[in-house]
Amino acid sequence: MTYQSPTQLPAIYARGGTSKGVFFKLDDLPLEAQQPGATRDQFLLRIIGSPDPYGKQIDGMGGATSSTSKVVILSKSTQPGHDVDYLFGQVSIDQPLIDWSGNCGNLTAAVGLLAMKMGLIDAPTIDASTKAASTHSVRIWQANTHKTLVAHLPIVDGQIQEVGDFILDGVAFPAPEIAVDFLAPTGDEALFPTGQLVETLEVPNVGQFEATMINAGIPTVFLNAEALGYEGTELQTNINNDSDALKRFETIRAHAALKMGLITSLEQAKQRQHTPKIAFVAPAKPYTTSSGKTIQANEIDLLVRALSMGKLHHAMMGTAAVAIGTAAVVPGTLVNRAAGGDVQASVTFGHPSGTLKVGAVAYCESDVWQVESVSMSRSARLIMQGQLFIPPIDLASPSNPTN
Repeated sequence: MTYQSPTQLPAIYARGGTSKGVFFKLDDLPLEAQQPGATRDQFLLRIIGSPDPYGKQIDGMGGATSSTSKVVILSKSTQPGHDVDYLFGQVSIDQPLIDWSGNCGNLTAAVGLLAMKMGLIDAPTIDASTKAASTHSVRIWQANTHKTLVAHLPIVDGQIQEVGDFILDGVAFPAPEIAVDFLAPTGDEALFPTGQLVETLEVPNVGQFEATMINAGIPTVFLNAEALGYEGTELQTNINNDSDALKRFETIRAHAALKMGLITSLEQAKQRQHTPKIAFVAPAKPYTTSSGKTIQANEIDLLVRALSMGKLHHAMMGTAAVAIGTAAVVPGTLVNRAAGGDVQASVTFGHPSGTLKVGAVAYCESDVWQVESVSMSRSARLIMQGQLFIPPIDLASPSNPTN
């Protein structure tokens, strides 16, 4: 046997919102992995520990959930007026697949801080003598969706604050509050890709459902909880332990993707697991969160449960929260109806781990709805910065192409 040594690679492991991921600087990746395609995917899959038929990602950096099986590639921005380019990959746990079709809103909160740690952008020069608390804004180019994001990093005593007391439901420990703005999250695409606020979605052998299909933050299809036989108060065990329910959700999601024009055949949905998201909504009512906390009906405007990569999310995806906030301010959508029907500048919704407030600025012009921005607060924390060790991989002859 010929001696071989592992590849060493600088990386940062960090939490953003209710997600965790491995962050890389583009220039630190092997040359073969700096370009999109099967070679890069194969390299990153091995780092995360996928595909793993045991579903545990024991031999990699993944955490065996959709929230913790993520990769991010950062680079100096190529876009005028932006500080950093942010490319996100959602890694499948048991399949040789990385889905690059959408953004991770949660990890967005960590991008500004980590770009500074990597030397991609300079830390701000701040007069510490003022002793005033403020923020430093980092403009982020979201390379998957070609959208602009702004992360507002907290500053205390002239320093970027990396320790704080902000509690984010779904995260056990406090951290600094980071406000994130999603600017023009729809871009030039139609906010409602089918042209309807609510329409009938027919799914053969499953049923017929009212649905709101929206493209804001991330393509999302909303259904009524009652139509699915749910209350809207369900936790992960209620859904994720029901294999028949998961199959039904995936079938509905695939047909919605087809109707939204995201795919041209149902078979393509298997290779596009990250988008669209599927969620169900219900009017506000009291429930108990996964941590045992009681949420009263008067604390929230509505209930939302969303699935990511085929499983009910333990909290809420940041990009799905953008879709929720946008749909809530458009009269007549299923989200707006569940929130009481009033036009609202912001909503607080209940998810399995607690609550989240999200605000949106939208307007209707010539009967076409547009969204200017969506804002919410997240938190982030650098967990580890160091060297990853990757077993030898023949990058010149990639297997299991995923892009």
